[in-house]
Amino acid sequence: MTAVTDEDQDNDSGTRKADGRWDDGLIARRAAVAATRETAEPVPRAPADDEPDPQVEAYAPAQGPLPTRLDALRELVGLSRARLDRDTLAEAGRVLDEAAARQRLSSRHTVVAVAGATGSGKSTLFNALAGATISDTGLRRPTTSQPIACSWTDGAAGLLDRLAVPGRLRRRPHPGPAACDEALQGLVLVDLPDHDSAATEHRAQVDRVLALVDAVIWVVDPEKYADAALHERYLRPLAGHAEVTFVVLNQTDRLPGEAADLVLDDLRRLLDEDGIALGEHGEPGATVMSLSALTGDGVPELRELLGRFVQDRTAATRRLSADIDAAASRLRPVYVADGRPGLGERAREAFTDRLAEAVGAAAAGQAAEREWRRNASRACGTPWLRLWRWYENRGLPGSLDRMGQALTPPEEELTARQRVEQAVRIVADDAAEGLPGPWAQAVREAAFTGAEGLPEALDDLAAGAGAPGAAKRGGRGTETETGRAAGAGAPSGGGRPAKPPRPKWWPVAVLAQASMTLLQIFGGLWLAGQIVGVLEPGLVIPALIMLAGVVGGPLVEWACAAAIRGPARRYGQDAERRLREAAAGCGRARVLDPVAAELARYREVRERYVTVTEFSTTGR
Repeated sequence: MTAVTDEDQDNDSGTRKADGRWDDGLIARRAAVAATRETAEPVPRAPADDEPDPQVEAYAPAQGPLPTRLDALRELVGLSRARLDRDTLAEAGRVLDEAAARQRLSSRHTVVAVAGATGSGKSTLFNALAGATISDTGLRRPTTSQPIACSWTDGAAGLLDRLAVPGRLRRRPHPGPAACDEALQGLVLVDLPDHDSAATEHRAQVDRVLALVDAVIWVVDPEKYADAALHERYLRPLAGHAEVTFVVLNQTDRLPGEAADLVLDDLRRLLDEDGIALGEHGEPGATVMSLSALTGDGVPELRELLGRFVQDRTAATRRLSADIDAAASRLRPVYVADGRPGLGERAREAFTDRLAEAVGAAAAGQAAEREWRRNASRACGTPWLRLWRWYENRGLPGSLDRMGQALTPPEEELTARQRVEQAVRIVADDAAEGLPGPWAQAVREAAFTGAEGLPEALDDLAAGAGAPGAAKRGGRGTETETGRAAGAGAPSGGGRPAKPPRPKWWPVAVLAQASMTLLQIFGGLWLAGQIVGVLEPGLVIPALIMLAGVVGGPLVEWACAAAIRGPARRYGQDAERRLREAAAGCGRARVLDPVAAELARYREVRERYVTVTEFSTTGR
């Protein structure tokens, strides 16, 4: 047969003889070794596609934090579907699906892929580990066009079905030391196509299988170990999977002297720049070593490391944990907020103040205070003053009452609406400050949606309280808000404020004022009788009586005005408070409660995200 050289020696120079052998001594010796192996070690028979492959027990429930993290990630995705787009959650959903699929399969097997570039010698290393020429090697590229699997024990059919490895490409190691190695029992080794193959379907297969295996052995050679495609496309994105990664520098037999150590040190430097933790000095991380698959130098050490790795039976768990870390890292911008977002008491009070200003609560309180004073003046004032005010309020142009009953100009009504909109916008911005983009948008939408109809509802409250400047919109407020306003003590009755109650001392003041009036009338009649001669002359006594009535009336009115100052102020403040509370209740039901609900949802998903990330094994 024609001797076939190792795939990683495709760049060696030399001339070829007629019988197909190279005349280069070194390469010829390697070809002879390969030919001897092919002759001495027959290729194991591939099981038929319809041949049943005995199964073992399904994946045992993982111990440690993995189940908790998977449950939290599942809840996180479920709670976020209404707020985040499908593309954002796609990777997390894929991780959950793959975790569920892997946990349904064998826990006694560890699937390890052998990946590398063209000419790196990965197929040769695959054969060296299997102890037989299972994967073809040669000069013609690409040599490996489909994944080839070698399983040391039965029961891996489900795992290989998941990898879509056809039955004709499933092998068992050749009977010998490699097959009998107890440490490798449970190993499923998969030889992948070249990740830099010119064939697009080959690269697609590599990407697909790498997402499903438990661990990967990256085979690099002295010429391509620094290839940007390898580092940027694979090693750097999979930096969090360092604990299930082996990086093997192959073909060290081609390096003279201490060159292998220098190249290996430079490879470690590149891996460190990629963010891959190196498992040195007993620390968790990637395993980095050098060997020659063709000569066998370093292969036993790799087989020993693989044996310990397989017998540990934690590769699948560590792989799933690293996948969760990677998914959580991608989701970090949409879950981690800057600072501590939320609605504090100061923001709530500021929102209430703006609504109270828009509804005219202060003006309503002042109007109620003036109404109290007006009623007191009418009840305790002198009859002559009340007669004058009655005459003044008969409808004369420019009277104060007419001016107070004038409707609000359209400009002021628009300003009140703008104040409400501004208050909603400010409280929404305060609540959304620091939130990730999707959640900030959800908070703003909740505030603006709830604020629809808020200006009209506030106008109805103001109209019911008789607040100056309230727009009469025909009672368009909802029944709920009307009941809430009435419960808060807002005056009702056809849009007119209730009359202020009279204190118990008012009848005494009225009687005193009436007495002063009677004294004036009695003194005046006495003087008039003396002037016309009906009564005997004596001006002092009737004049004093009349003067007492004239002076006493204003004194009583002044005393009553001083006495009602405090109650009037309290009445006005109470009216302002009632309208303010009614407006605050309306704003809370329409705006603050929906915003608080969105913030509570964000805090809930944030707690799930913390659960997903707090047991991270990669520190990401």
